Amino acid sequence: MMTALLAIPLIGAAGLAIDITNALVVRNELYNAADAAAVGAVATSSPAVAAAMAMTSDGTVTIGQNDANKLFYGQASSDLQNVPVNVNIVVTRASNILSAQVSFSATVPTTLMQLLGQTTIPISGVASAQYQTASFIDFYMLLDNTPSMGVAATAGGIAIMQSHTSDTCAFACHDLNDPNNYYNLAKKTLNIDLRIDVVRQATQALTDTATTNSQSPDQYRMAVYTFGTEADKAGLTAVSGLSSNMVQVKQATSAVDLMAVRGQGDNNDQDTSFDTMLTQLKPIIGTGGGGTSGSDRQKVLFFVTDGVGDSYKPTTCTKPTTGGRCQEPLDTSFCQPLKNQNVKIAILYTTYLPLPQNPWYNSWIAPFQSQIGTNLQNCASPGLYFEVSPTQGINDAMNALFLKVIRTPRLTS
Repeated sequence: MMTALLAIPLIGAAGLAIDITNALVVRNELYNAADAAAVGAVATSSPAVAAAMAMTSDGTVTIGQNDANKLFYGQASSDLQNVPVNVNIVVTRASNILSAQVSFSATVPTTLMQLLGQTTIPISGVASAQYQTASFIDFYMLLDNTPSMGVAATAGGIAIMQSHTSDTCAFACHDLNDPNNYYNLAKKTLNIDLRIDVVRQATQALTDTATTNSQSPDQYRMAVYTFGTEADKAGLTAVSGLSSNMVQVKQATSAVDLMAVRGQGDNNDQDTSFDTMLTQLKPIIGTGGGGTSGSDRQKVLFFVTDGVGDSYKPTTCTKPTTGGRCQEPLDTSFCQPLKNQNVKIAILYTTYLPLPQNPWYNSWIAPFQSQIGTNLQNCASPGLYFEVSPTQGINDAMNALFLKVIRTPRLTS
Protein backbone atom coordinates (compact mmCIF):
# COMPACT_ATOMS: atom_id res chain seq x y z
CA MET A 1 0.00 0.00 0.00
CA MET A 2 2.86 2.34 0.87
CA THR A 3 4.45 1.69 -2.51
CA ALA A 4 1.20 2.48 -4.24
CA LEU A 5 0.84 5.71 -2.30
CA LEU A 6 4.41 6.81 -3.17
CA ALA A 7 4.23 5.80 -6.82
CA ILE A 8 2.35 8.86 -8.02
CA PRO A 9 4.65 11.52 -6.43
CA LEU A 10 7.75 9.54 -7.43
CA ILE A 11 6.56 9.30 -11.01
CA GLY A 12 5.63 12.98 -10.89
CA ALA A 13 9.09 13.94 -9.59
CA ALA A 14 10.77 11.88 -12.29
CA GLY A 15 8.48 13.35 -14.89
CA LEU A 16 9.25 16.87 -13.63
CA ALA A 17 12.98 16.33 -14.11
CA ILE A 18 12.54 14.83 -17.56
CA ASP A 19 10.09 17.44 -18.82
CA ILE A 20 12.03 20.39 -17.41
CA THR A 21 15.26 19.04 -18.94
CA ASN A 22 13.49 18.71 -22.28
CA ALA A 23 12.12 22.27 -21.99
CA LEU A 24 15.61 23.60 -21.23
CA VAL A 25 17.02 21.81 -24.28
CA VAL A 26 14.32 23.37 -26.48
CA ARG A 27 14.90 26.79 -24.91
CA ASN A 28 18.64 26.51 -25.54
CA GLU A 29 18.04 25.62 -29.19
CA LEU A 30 15.69 28.56 -29.60
CA TYR A 31 18.24 30.89 -27.97
CA ASN A 32 20.90 29.66 -30.40
CA ALA A 33 18.55 30.34 -33.30
CA ALA A 34 17.69 33.78 -31.92
CA ASP A 35 21.36 34.66 -31.40
CA ALA A 36 22.22 33.61 -34.95
CA ALA A 37 19.30 35.60 -36.34
CA ALA A 38 20.13 38.76 -34.38
CA VAL A 39 23.84 38.70 -35.20
CA GLY A 40 23.33 37.61 -38.81
CA ALA A 41 20.73 40.30 -39.44
CA VAL A 42 23.24 43.07 -38.72
CA ALA A 43 26.44 41.41 -39.97
CA THR A 44 28.74 43.49 -42.18
CA SER A 45 27.55 41.90 -45.43
CA SER A 46 23.87 41.66 -44.46
CA PRO A 47 21.07 43.25 -46.51
CA ALA A 48 20.13 45.29 -43.40
CA VAL A 49 23.51 47.05 -43.24
CA ALA A 50 23.33 47.96 -46.93
CA ALA A 51 19.75 49.22 -46.49
CA ALA A 52 20.64 51.19 -43.34
CA MET A 53 23.56 52.88 -45.12
CA ALA A 54 21.16 54.04 -47.83
CA MET A 55 18.54 55.38 -45.40
CA THR A 56 18.31 59.14 -45.01
CA SER A 57 16.64 59.00 -41.59
CA ASP A 58 16.27 56.66 -38.63
CA GLY A 59 13.62 53.96 -38.53
CA THR A 60 12.74 50.33 -39.10
CA VAL A 61 14.84 48.27 -41.49
CA THR A 62 12.21 45.95 -42.92
CA ILE A 63 14.56 43.88 -45.03
CA GLY A 64 16.58 43.15 -41.90
CA GLN A 65 13.52 41.80 -40.12
CA ASN A 66 12.72 39.51 -43.03
CA ASP A 67 16.32 38.33 -43.17
CA ALA A 68 16.41 37.65 -39.42
CA ASN A 69 13.20 35.65 -39.66
CA LYS A 70 14.72 33.39 -42.32
CA LEU A 71 17.90 33.02 -40.27
CA PHE A 72 15.93 32.08 -37.16
CA TYR A 73 13.95 29.29 -38.78
CA GLY A 74 16.99 28.19 -40.78
CA GLN A 75 18.85 27.58 -37.51
CA ALA A 76 15.97 25.76 -35.75
CA SER A 77 16.45 22.00 -35.74
CA SER A 78 13.91 19.48 -36.98
CA ASP A 79 13.22 18.54 -33.34
CA LEU A 80 11.39 21.85 -32.98
CA GLN A 81 8.97 21.28 -35.83
CA ASN A 82 6.20 20.19 -33.43
CA VAL A 83 6.79 23.04 -30.96
CA PRO A 84 4.69 26.14 -31.70
CA VAL A 85 7.00 29.17 -31.53
CA ASN A 86 6.06 32.83 -31.61
CA VAL A 87 8.87 35.03 -32.92
CA ASN A 88 9.02 38.81 -32.85
CA ILE A 89 11.85 40.54 -34.71
CA VAL A 90 12.70 44.24 -34.74
CA VAL A 91 15.61 45.73 -36.74
CA THR A 92 16.05 49.48 -36.49
CA ARG A 93 18.57 52.19 -37.33
CA ALA A 94 19.22 55.01 -34.90
CA SER A 95 21.97 57.37 -35.99
CA ASN A 96 24.78 55.03 -37.09
CA ILE A 97 23.74 52.17 -34.80
CA LEU A 98 21.87 49.26 -36.36
CA SER A 99 20.08 47.14 -33.75
CA ALA A 100 18.38 43.78 -34.01
CA GLN A 101 16.20 42.24 -31.32
CA VAL A 102 14.77 38.73 -31.65
CA SER A 103 12.30 37.58 -28.99
CA PHE A 104 10.62 34.20 -28.87
CA SER A 105 8.06 32.33 -26.79
CA ALA A 106 6.86 28.75 -26.97
CA THR A 107 5.01 26.06 -25.00
CA VAL A 108 6.75 22.71 -24.73
CA PRO A 109 4.41 19.71 -24.29
CA THR A 110 5.03 17.56 -21.19
CA THR A 111 4.91 13.78 -20.81
CA LEU A 112 4.92 12.37 -17.30
CA MET A 113 4.03 15.75 -15.75
CA GLN A 114 0.60 15.37 -17.29
CA LEU A 115 -0.16 12.97 -14.43
CA LEU A 116 0.04 16.05 -12.20
CA GLY A 117 -2.13 18.12 -14.52
CA GLN A 118 0.76 20.07 -16.14
CA THR A 119 0.39 19.64 -19.91
CA THR A 120 2.91 22.29 -21.11
CA ILE A 121 5.92 24.32 -19.94
CA PRO A 122 6.18 27.92 -21.20
CA ILE A 123 9.59 29.17 -22.32
CA SER A 124 10.79 32.53 -23.73
CA GLY A 125 13.89 34.59 -24.40
CA VAL A 126 15.38 37.63 -26.11
CA ALA A 127 18.58 37.96 -28.16
CA SER A 128 19.95 41.27 -29.40
CA ALA A 129 22.87 42.58 -31.42
CA GLN A 130 24.17 45.97 -32.49
CA TYR A 131 26.33 47.07 -35.36
CA GLN A 132 27.91 50.48 -35.75
CA THR A 133 27.66 51.20 -39.45
CA ALA A 134 30.79 52.51 -41.13
CA SER A 135 30.86 56.28 -41.40
CA PHE A 136 30.30 58.41 -44.46
CA ILE A 137 33.59 60.29 -44.85
CA ASP A 138 34.96 63.01 -47.11
CA PHE A 139 38.75 62.90 -47.49
CA TYR A 140 40.65 66.03 -48.51
CA MET A 141 44.13 64.89 -49.57
CA LEU A 142 46.74 67.67 -49.24
CA LEU A 143 49.96 66.50 -50.86
CA ASP A 144 53.17 68.44 -50.31
CA ASN A 145 54.79 68.51 -53.75
CA THR A 146 57.27 71.29 -53.06
CA PRO A 147 60.92 70.89 -54.19
CA SER A 148 62.04 69.09 -51.01
CA MET A 149 59.75 66.19 -52.02
CA GLY A 150 62.10 65.64 -54.97
CA VAL A 151 64.47 63.48 -52.94
CA ALA A 152 64.96 59.94 -54.23
CA ALA A 153 62.52 57.54 -52.57
CA THR A 154 64.98 54.83 -51.57
CA ALA A 155 68.46 54.64 -50.07
CA GLY A 156 69.66 53.12 -53.31
CA GLY A 157 68.11 55.93 -55.33
CA ILE A 158 69.71 58.54 -53.09
CA ALA A 159 73.14 56.94 -53.53
CA ILE A 160 72.71 56.78 -57.32
CA MET A 161 71.67 60.44 -57.52
CA GLN A 162 74.62 61.51 -55.40
CA SER A 163 77.03 59.52 -57.55
CA HIS A 164 75.68 61.09 -60.75
CA THR A 165 75.63 64.75 -59.66
CA SER A 166 78.66 67.03 -59.46
CA ASP A 167 77.57 68.37 -56.07
CA THR A 168 76.46 64.92 -54.76
CA CYS A 169 72.86 66.14 -54.58
CA ALA A 170 70.10 63.63 -53.83
CA PHE A 171 67.33 66.04 -54.84
CA ALA A 172 65.87 66.06 -58.34
CA CYS A 173 65.45 69.80 -58.75
CA HIS A 174 62.91 70.52 -61.50
CA ASP A 175 64.38 73.67 -63.06
CA LEU A 176 62.43 74.47 -66.24
CA ASN A 177 65.21 76.86 -67.35
CA ASP A 178 67.76 74.03 -67.46
CA PRO A 179 67.10 71.08 -69.81
CA ASN A 180 69.86 69.18 -67.99
CA ASN A 181 68.21 69.60 -64.60
CA TYR A 182 68.41 66.89 -61.94
CA TYR A 183 64.72 66.08 -62.36
CA ASN A 184 65.31 64.96 -65.95
CA LEU A 185 68.43 63.12 -64.81
CA ALA A 186 66.45 61.16 -62.23
CA LYS A 187 63.35 60.52 -64.33
CA LYS A 188 64.65 60.09 -67.84
CA THR A 189 68.23 58.91 -67.46
CA LEU A 190 68.47 57.06 -64.15
CA ASN A 191 64.83 55.95 -63.91
CA ILE A 192 64.66 56.76 -60.19
CA ASP A 193 61.41 57.14 -58.27
CA LEU A 194 61.21 60.31 -56.21
CA ARG A 195 59.37 60.74 -52.96
CA ILE A 196 56.59 62.66 -54.74
CA ASP A 197 56.22 59.73 -57.16
CA VAL A 198 55.64 57.34 -54.29
CA VAL A 199 53.17 59.74 -52.66
CA ARG A 200 51.26 60.04 -55.95
CA GLN A 201 51.17 56.25 -56.39
CA ALA A 202 50.13 55.74 -52.77
CA THR A 203 47.31 58.27 -53.11
CA GLN A 204 46.07 56.48 -56.21
CA ALA A 205 46.21 53.19 -54.33
CA LEU A 206 44.01 54.71 -51.61
CA THR A 207 41.22 55.08 -54.14
CA ASP A 208 41.30 51.30 -54.54
CA THR A 209 41.32 50.86 -50.75
CA ALA A 210 38.31 53.16 -50.47
CA THR A 211 36.45 51.21 -53.13
CA THR A 212 37.25 47.86 -51.51
CA ASN A 213 36.10 49.00 -48.06
CA SER A 214 33.02 50.92 -49.15
CA GLN A 215 29.62 49.52 -48.19
CA SER A 216 27.63 51.97 -50.30
CA PRO A 217 28.44 53.79 -53.56
CA ASP A 218 28.95 57.22 -51.99
CA GLN A 219 30.26 56.23 -48.57
CA TYR A 220 33.70 57.70 -49.23
CA ARG A 221 34.47 60.77 -51.28
CA MET A 222 37.91 62.17 -52.02
CA ALA A 223 39.45 65.43 -53.20
CA VAL A 224 43.14 65.95 -53.97
CA TYR A 225 45.14 69.17 -53.60
CA THR A 226 48.80 70.15 -54.00
CA PHE A 227 50.86 73.28 -53.34
CA GLY A 228 50.97 74.17 -57.05
CA THR A 229 52.62 73.11 -60.29
CA GLU A 230 55.23 75.90 -60.42
CA ALA A 231 56.94 77.98 -57.74
CA ASP A 232 55.79 81.33 -59.16
CA LYS A 233 52.20 80.05 -58.98
CA ALA A 234 52.48 78.40 -55.57
CA GLY A 235 49.18 78.11 -53.75
CA LEU A 236 46.41 75.66 -53.03
CA THR A 237 45.79 73.80 -56.28
CA ALA A 238 42.92 71.39 -56.90
CA VAL A 239 43.97 68.23 -58.70
CA SER A 240 40.64 66.48 -58.26
CA GLY A 241 37.41 67.88 -56.91
CA LEU A 242 35.47 66.05 -54.21
CA SER A 243 34.00 62.91 -55.77
CA SER A 244 32.83 59.42 -54.89
CA ASN A 245 33.99 58.25 -58.33
CA MET A 246 37.30 56.76 -57.24
CA VAL A 247 38.25 55.79 -60.78
CA GLN A 248 38.00 59.43 -61.78
CA VAL A 249 39.94 60.59 -58.71
CA LYS A 250 42.66 58.03 -59.39
CA GLN A 251 43.00 59.16 -62.98
CA ALA A 252 43.16 62.85 -62.04
CA THR A 253 45.79 62.16 -59.37
CA SER A 254 48.17 60.89 -62.04
CA ALA A 255 48.89 64.59 -62.72
CA VAL A 256 50.49 65.10 -59.30
CA ASP A 257 54.17 65.86 -59.77
CA LEU A 258 57.05 67.77 -58.24
CA MET A 259 56.65 71.55 -58.21
CA ALA A 260 58.80 73.07 -60.95
CA VAL A 261 60.98 76.18 -60.62
CA ARG A 262 62.41 78.63 -63.12
CA GLY A 263 65.98 79.11 -62.06
CA GLN A 264 67.61 79.11 -58.67
CA GLY A 265 65.83 81.25 -56.12
CA ASP A 266 62.53 81.30 -58.03
CA ASN A 267 59.81 82.80 -55.79
CA ASN A 268 62.65 83.39 -53.32
CA ASP A 269 62.38 79.69 -52.52
CA GLN A 270 59.24 80.46 -50.50
CA ASP A 271 57.07 77.70 -51.93
CA THR A 272 55.72 75.99 -48.81
CA SER A 273 53.12 78.03 -46.96
CA PHE A 274 51.31 75.66 -44.62
CA ASP A 275 49.44 78.65 -43.22
CA THR A 276 47.96 79.47 -46.63
CA MET A 277 47.06 75.88 -47.45
CA LEU A 278 45.24 75.25 -44.16
CA THR A 279 43.52 78.64 -44.21
CA GLN A 280 42.26 78.20 -47.77
CA LEU A 281 41.12 74.63 -47.14
CA LYS A 282 39.06 75.60 -44.09
CA PRO A 283 36.02 76.97 -45.99
CA ILE A 284 36.37 74.32 -48.70
CA ILE A 285 36.17 71.47 -46.20
CA GLY A 286 33.44 73.06 -44.09
CA THR A 287 32.03 71.61 -40.88
CA GLY A 288 32.32 67.91 -40.21
CA GLY A 289 29.29 65.84 -39.27
CA GLY A 290 28.72 62.58 -37.46
CA GLY A 291 29.16 60.39 -40.53
CA THR A 292 25.74 58.78 -40.05
CA SER A 293 24.51 59.38 -43.59
CA GLY A 294 25.40 60.89 -46.94
CA SER A 295 24.10 64.25 -45.72
CA ASP A 296 25.93 64.08 -42.37
CA ARG A 297 29.48 63.31 -43.37
CA GLN A 298 32.68 63.21 -41.38
CA LYS A 299 35.40 65.46 -42.80
CA VAL A 300 39.06 64.40 -42.77
CA LEU A 301 42.09 66.40 -43.89
CA PHE A 302 44.72 63.84 -44.94
CA PHE A 303 48.02 65.73 -45.07
CA VAL A 304 51.25 64.25 -46.46
CA THR A 305 54.33 66.43 -45.93
CA ASP A 306 57.97 66.64 -44.86
CA GLY A 307 56.91 69.23 -42.32
CA VAL A 308 59.10 72.28 -43.07
CA GLY A 309 57.36 75.49 -44.01
CA ASP A 310 59.08 78.07 -46.19
CA SER A 311 57.13 81.23 -46.93
CA TYR A 312 57.10 85.01 -46.71
CA LYS A 313 56.09 85.69 -43.12
CA PRO A 314 58.11 88.65 -41.82
CA THR A 315 56.26 89.38 -38.56
CA THR A 316 54.48 86.21 -37.36
CA CYS A 317 57.09 83.55 -38.08
CA THR A 318 57.74 81.24 -35.12
CA LYS A 319 61.47 81.20 -35.97
CA PRO A 320 64.05 83.83 -37.00
CA THR A 321 63.60 85.11 -40.54
CA THR A 322 65.95 86.30 -43.24
CA GLY A 323 64.56 89.18 -45.27
CA GLY A 324 61.04 88.08 -44.32
CA ARG A 325 61.64 84.51 -45.43
CA CYS A 326 60.20 82.22 -42.76
CA GLN A 327 61.51 78.69 -42.39
CA GLU A 328 59.69 76.92 -39.58
CA PRO A 329 57.98 73.72 -38.50
CA LEU A 330 54.22 73.66 -38.98
CA ASP A 331 52.55 76.44 -37.01
CA THR A 332 49.92 74.41 -35.09
CA SER A 333 47.73 77.48 -34.51
CA PHE A 334 46.47 77.00 -38.08
CA CYS A 335 45.27 73.47 -37.27
CA GLN A 336 42.87 74.43 -34.49
CA PRO A 337 40.37 76.34 -36.68
CA LEU A 338 39.85 73.15 -38.70
CA LYS A 339 39.42 71.07 -35.56
CA ASN A 340 36.91 73.66 -34.30
CA GLN A 341 34.86 72.76 -37.37
CA ASN A 342 34.86 69.11 -36.30
CA VAL A 343 37.41 68.20 -38.99
CA LYS A 344 39.75 65.31 -38.23
CA ILE A 345 43.36 65.81 -39.30
CA ALA A 346 45.40 62.77 -40.37
CA ILE A 347 49.09 63.46 -41.00
CA LEU A 348 51.73 61.32 -42.65
CA TYR A 349 55.16 62.81 -41.94
CA THR A 350 57.75 61.86 -44.54
CA THR A 351 60.84 62.53 -42.44
CA TYR A 352 62.74 65.65 -43.39
CA LEU A 353 66.27 64.59 -44.25
CA PRO A 354 69.03 66.25 -42.19
CA LEU A 355 71.77 67.76 -44.36
CA PRO A 356 74.63 68.25 -41.86
CA GLN A 357 77.14 69.11 -44.60
CA ASN A 358 74.94 71.94 -45.86
CA PRO A 359 75.55 75.40 -44.28
CA TRP A 360 72.00 76.55 -45.07
CA TYR A 361 70.53 73.52 -43.30
CA ASN A 362 72.79 73.99 -40.29
CA SER A 363 71.84 77.65 -39.95
CA TRP A 364 68.09 77.58 -40.58
CA ILE A 365 66.66 74.05 -40.25
CA ALA A 366 68.86 72.16 -37.80
CA PRO A 367 67.84 74.39 -34.85
CA PHE A 368 64.25 73.14 -35.09
CA GLN A 369 64.78 69.68 -36.64
CA SER A 370 63.47 68.00 -33.48
CA GLN A 371 60.28 70.07 -33.57
CA ILE A 372 59.21 69.08 -37.08
CA GLY A 373 57.59 65.78 -36.18
CA THR A 374 56.37 67.04 -32.80
CA ASN A 375 54.43 69.93 -34.34
CA LEU A 376 52.89 67.68 -36.97
CA GLN A 377 51.82 65.21 -34.30
CA ASN A 378 50.28 68.02 -32.25
CA CYS A 379 48.37 69.16 -35.32
CA ALA A 380 47.02 65.67 -36.03
CA SER A 381 43.89 64.36 -34.36
CA PRO A 382 44.56 61.75 -31.65
CA GLY A 383 45.90 58.52 -33.12
CA LEU A 384 46.04 59.86 -36.69
CA TYR A 385 49.77 60.59 -37.04
CA PHE A 386 52.36 58.40 -38.77
CA GLU A 387 56.01 59.06 -39.53
CA VAL A 388 57.80 57.27 -42.33
CA SER A 389 61.28 57.94 -43.68
CA PRO A 390 61.85 58.47 -47.41
CA THR A 391 63.40 55.01 -47.61
CA GLN A 392 60.52 53.25 -45.86
CA GLY A 393 57.13 52.17 -47.18
CA ILE A 394 55.20 55.37 -47.82
CA ASN A 395 52.55 53.39 -49.67
CA ASP A 396 52.02 51.01 -46.74
CA ALA A 397 52.03 53.88 -44.23
CA MET A 398 49.43 55.89 -46.15
CA ASN A 399 47.23 52.83 -46.51
CA ALA A 400 47.54 52.00 -42.80
CA LEU A 401 46.64 55.56 -41.83
CA PHE A 402 43.66 55.56 -44.18
CA LEU A 403 42.41 52.26 -42.76
CA LYS A 404 42.82 53.61 -39.24
CA VAL A 405 40.47 56.45 -40.11
CA ILE A 406 37.83 54.11 -41.52
CA ARG A 407 38.50 51.25 -39.07
CA THR A 408 35.98 48.43 -39.17
CA PRO A 409 32.98 48.99 -36.90
CA ARG A 410 32.54 46.65 -33.93
CA LEU A 411 29.67 44.21 -33.51
CA THR A 412 28.35 43.73 -29.97
CA SER A 413 25.71 41.35 -28.74
